[in-house]
Amino acid sequence: MPVSKHFSGRDTVRWGIIGCGDVTEVKSGPGFRKAAGSQLVAVMRRNGELAADYARRHGVPRWYDNADKLIADPEVDAVYIATPPDTHELYALKVAAAGKPAYVEKPMARATPECDRMVAAFARAKLPLYVAYYRRRLPRFLKAEELIKGGALGRLTAVTYRLAEPHHRKEAQWRIDATTAGGGHFLDVGSHALDLLDYLLGPLTGIAGTAANLASDYAVEDTVALSFRTQAGVPGTMSCNFASATRDEALRITGTEGELTFQVFGPDPLKFEHAGGVETFDLPHPPHVAQPLIQSVVDDLLGRGVCPSTGESAQRTSRVMDQVLSAYYGGREDPFWTRPEKWPGRRQK
Repeated sequence: MPVSKHFSGRDTVRWGIIGCGDVTEVKSGPGFRKAAGSQLVAVMRRNGELAADYARRHGVPRWYDNADKLIADPEVDAVYIATPPDTHELYALKVAAAGKPAYVEKPMARATPECDRMVAAFARAKLPLYVAYYRRRLPRFLKAEELIKGGALGRLTAVTYRLAEPHHRKEAQWRIDATTAGGGHFLDVGSHALDLLDYLLGPLTGIAGTAANLASDYAVEDTVALSFRTQAGVPGTMSCNFASATRDEALRITGTEGELTFQVFGPDPLKFEHAGGVETFDLPHPPHVAQPLIQSVVDDLLGRGVCPSTGESAQRTSRVMDQVLSAYYGGREDPFWTRPEKWPGRRQK
């Protein structure tokens, strides 16, 4: 992948954030201030009082209650879109039309058609588009990449991932509202695991799967199971149960010479089992987990590095999720969130 060099010859990228809510408080927002060669110069939230409060607390020079004004700000070079998925496409297309790069929260959009239009708009404008799958730059997963791609596991023979969470006990929120999120927790949480598999093992193919709502009061899916093949043809499976009594998680990548076990979300150390014994690698996340990926975005824009999480890579993850969820929603090419009464998979209560 070529280096972007969008701001080649400059030493700083000036950022604006659309949607300075909870996700930007610790996870991502500080990264735009602390990354080398990066400045956070403006933030926006529809509630102007909250935008002003965020700017004051984080030392941001300007705030807006209108996204168009932030996008048009001549001192904003690039825009971080940190709103829920239903507005990602809207704001991304406006940023592309303004001639500026964008960094979009995950999941990239509610469904693949929205991703397709976003990717096409930035391609036409010859601008880079990035997506916030920040695990691609966290130390724990870079160690997993080193072991896998360095051949420590031998020839890979199997991939399995299981995630169980008692999310059916949580109060209603936008993450289980298809109009806002495009589906259930699978899009919000499962997308991280699928993107990491894409990064470590190459684009996934041969996707087959099913989704259901078995125990939750909301309309979207609460359980998902799928099978796939990696780029090298290794068969894999993934199951996500968001209506489980207990929490459980493990990603296992097995080869002829060893097996690697780790969590996508949990804090447990990586475990590498092989003929010589068991090795563990305790690599905790940094205080602001998105900062390493943000640094790679800044480096890419300044022509001194490459960001591994792009619109194209996130588009692949969205396509996998749509293939698995299509039967539940009766297709995902149209605005399926407007016809919930016609979803074939919706549980009759």
